Amino acid sequence: MTYCVALRLKDGLVMLADTRTNAGVDNISTFRKLTLIEHPGDRVIGIMTAGNLAVSQAAVNIALEQGIAPRPGEEAMTLHTVPSMVRAAQLMGQAVREVYRTDGPSLEAQSGDFSVSILLAGQVGQGEMRLFQVYSAGNYIEATEDTPFLQIGEHKYGKPIIDRALHYDTPLDDGLKLALISMDSTMRSNLSVGMPIDLMVYRRDTLKVAMTRRIREDDEYFRGLRQSWSDALTQAYRAIPEPGWEF
Repeated sequence: MTYCVALRLKDGLVMLADTRTNAGVDNISTFRKLTLIEHPGDRVIGIMTAGNLAVSQAAVNIALEQGIAPRPGEEAMTLHTVPSMVRAAQLMGQAVREVYRTDGPSLEAQSGDFSVSILLAGQVGQGEMRLFQVYSAGNYIEATEDTPFLQIGEHKYGKPIIDRALHYDTPLDDGLKLALISMDSTMRSNLSVGMPIDLMVYRRDTLKVAMTRRIREDDEYFRGLRQSWSDALTQAYRAIPEPGWEF
């Protein structure tokens, strides 16, 4: 299991992913699920994945390195060369379908699970900054101003705080805090999501990454945020008046 969340706000993007791939009493491993493409002045694209690790790795490798030709006889495109973010989402979907074409029947024959979810966000040239979610079928949806975030993996524990507090006009700094609180809430409720976590922040129209960071257990700011959020929740519920019902 995993948890990844991406915010598309007025001022930029926040992408946050955990690194746990397996969880059990004696089986815990980590793998980086946030991949970044940065060509300063030209494009910044972030990719986060959840689901079958072999499937997601194969799809990302096709989109990054092998590429897919738009039409037979034309030169293959990769995420390094696509002319727009819409074309990037289409290419990622084509890559997922290509993996299914080659590996899907074998997985199904072995009762394997062909499952993959991908968050793709960024900006290419003077085009619009966009955020997409690509599904196992290769189709996709896009985040909007009404719903300026997307999640994949174990998202139910981290969704309430974002639903309540996040808006398209939320400043990037506040969006970052909400994403971290969302991640902390998920890790507290599900052991299959865990540290370290990978972060990327991008400011609109800059065409360069503003910040990347791997947050570990000993990160001073994240430890303080976890404690502050726990304290604030405790104070909030204690401040609510008693119901006054007899029982």
